[in-house]
Amino acid sequence: MPVTLKPYAGVDALYGPRRTVLDALLVGAAEKAGASFGFGLSMIDVARDRAGRVVGVVVRDHLGATWTEHGGLVVGADGRASLLARKVGAPTIVAGSHAAAYVYGYWPAADLDGYHWYYGDGLSAGIIPTNDGQACVFAAGPAAVLAARMRHSRPLDTARELLARLDCRLTDLTQGAPLGPVRFFRGLPARLRRPHGPGWALVGDAGWWKDPLSTYGITDAFRDAELLARAVVAGAASHHAMRIALCRYQAERDRLALPMHPIVDQLASHQWDLAQAQQLLRGLSSVMADDVEAIRAFDAAPLGVSSPIALTPP
Repeated sequence: MPVTLKPYAGVDALYGPRRTVLDALLVGAAEKAGASFGFGLSMIDVARDRAGRVVGVVVRDHLGATWTEHGGLVVGADGRASLLARKVGAPTIVAGSHAAAYVYGYWPAADLDGYHWYYGDGLSAGIIPTNDGQACVFAAGPAAVLAARMRHSRPLDTARELLARLDCRLTDLTQGAPLGPVRFFRGLPARLRRPHGPGWALVGDAGWWKDPLSTYGITDAFRDAELLARAVVAGAASHHAMRIALCRYQAERDRLALPMHPIVDQLASHQWDLAQAQQLLRGLSSVMADDVEAIRAFDAAPLGVSSPIALTPP
C-alpha cells in the first residue's frame, strides 16, 4: 500500500538522525547556551522541602558517593520508564491498550529517496534515512508474534523473514550485511502522564510515551521542551505564577497529544486491514499537520531559562 508524503510547511524531506549524532549536537548546543553536564551520574531520589515540594535530586556517581543537587525546577527527560515520574507519582491521564514489537538495524542506502512504509498481513515495515548514507530498516508486528519468532531465530533472520512476507523492496536491501547488530525491541502501551507538579516537570517520553510506529517521539520531545521553556520563563516570578504557567504547558501539550493517541494505539495493534490502515494514516497525517502549525508558531527568539535540572536516560 503506497503512502505519499507531500512537502508541507517548508518541510520537503524527513530524516531520523541516529542518537549518536543527535545527542552530541544537543549537548554541544546546550553547553554553548550555558548549561553544564554531569556525566556518569545516576539520580536515585528526589529532594523535597518540608511542604513536599521537589527542590532537587539525590544523585550517585560511579564510585557510590551520593549528594543532593538543588534547583528551582527538576525536569525529567528520562524516557518512558522515567524515574522522576515514579518518584513524584505522576498520574496517568490516558493509557493505551496495544504495543508493537520491532526488529531493526542499519544498512547502507546512499541512494534512498525518502521514507518508505509498508503495511499488510498484520505487519508493518519501513526504511528511514539517517546520517552518513545509512538507513534504519525495521519490521514490526504484534509483540506476541515477534517474541515467539525470536525464540527460534536471530533478529537479523527474523527481520528478513518478516520483510519477505510483506513482499517489499526492503528484502533486497537487507540481504547485504547490516552496519552493526540488528536489534529486537518490545514496546509498551502508550502512556500520557500529567507532566508537572510542585517543583517538577516532564518532557518527551517521560511525559508521553507512544508507540514508535508514530515516528514522532523526537519531534514531540523538542516541541514539549520549547513549550516547557516558555512556561519556565513565564512563571519565573513566583511559585503561583509557575503553577499557572505549567498548567498552560500541559493544556497545550494535551491539545496536541490527545487526538494522536487513539490513532497510534490502533496502528500499534496491527489489527487492521489495508482500508482501515489507510484511514488511520490519513488521521495521523491530519493531527501531525496541526502539530506542525503549532511548532511553526513558536517565536524564534531565544529564551533565557534559569537553571532547571534536566534528567536524561543514561
